[in-house]
Amino acid sequence: MPTSDRLEARFSYEGLDRIIHERARLSVLTSLVSHPRGLAFPDLKRLCGLTDGNLSRHLAVLQEADLVSLEKGYDQNRPQTLCRLTPSGRTRFLDYLGVLEQVVRDAAQAAGRPQSAAGRSPSTEDRPAGHDRSGLAEPV
Repeated sequence: MPTSDRLEARFSYEGLDRIIHERARLSVLTSLVSHPRGLAFPDLKRLCGLTDGNLSRHLAVLQEADLVSLEKGYDQNRPQTLCRLTPSGRTRFLDYLGVLEQVVRDAAQAAGRPQSAAGRSPSTEDRPAGHDRSGLAEPV
């Protein structure tokens, strides 16, 4: 792409993935990236504030895109679905987060906010309780 076209489309953010960008799916992926061993369906449902049907539908979309895997099994003779990020899903999600970080930096700069404030890591006082340095929820 010629330099003039890149400058003209500077804020197009090609890396924003529509599959990931939907609010509920973003919640699911954020929950799963902070729980590398996976989450049982009820725990994921609780963390994301979704209904059974809504979570099932979003997981189906994410599974079809090879972002998550679902393992059906039993826990104490009760059916259980374990949800995990796939290796490629983790990579795609982290790449997506990099694009979101660029969006935030660009927006802060365009709004006249100093770079040091936009690019700094949140201090402990700035972070909500239960979040680690990466800004992700700590594993349960």
